[in-house]
Amino acid sequence: MHWRGKWALGRREDPFGWKVLSPGGKERQSYHGRRRTPFGIIGVVILRCTRKLLDVIRPGQLADAPADGDDWYANLLRIDGRKSLLLTHADTLFTIFEPDVRAAGLRETGRLVTGLITRELEREGLPARTFGDLDPASVLLAKTSSRVILGCMNDMAFMCEHGTGRAGGLAGLDAGDLNHALRRNILSARDYQRPIELTTQRTKESS
Repeated sequence: MHWRGKWALGRREDPFGWKVLSPGGKERQSYHGRRRTPFGIIGVVILRCTRKLLDVIRPGQLADAPADGDDWYANLLRIDGRKSLLLTHADTLFTIFEPDVRAAGLRETGRLVTGLITRELEREGLPARTFGDLDPASVLLAKTSSRVILGCMNDMAFMCEHGTGRAGGLAGLDAGDLNHALRRNILSARDYQRPIELTTQRTKESS
């Protein structure tokens, strides 16, 4: 299904009219959410990357999408001399820390991100569709838009750095335990609720 790859990458020949923003800004248009196609209802995952991460991924185009609670944010951390990825869901602040990632893996963004989300949902005993259908080909990159979420991610990054230091480095770090703790951190930005509580509530509301 080559059309999906073309659509997700935002190329000009996209047959369903997904709107993208080229690096030069010449194709500035808007993303309109889910769309009915001849293949059914298709959704996308908007991944809002920090400049540090975009500099590594070097995407050809970025989606110009209005902020939404189902967006994901991604930041590149350098801990213990290695690249690490920090992912956070905008609405629930469900966070994933993946240590020691390589640039080549980061450039396979869709596969990496959807795989991590699926893995961590399973570890928490949550439904695989908690955050919707996660198709690697449906991940679109965009710029960050919320300082509040970035501020929360800075706090999470500090926890990751502190936890790695206490473990004596990434080699001694139990990333599973750290992820468990990140999602149980009380956050003032969400009325002092824990990300895992907000995520669990989300699953109950959608059931």
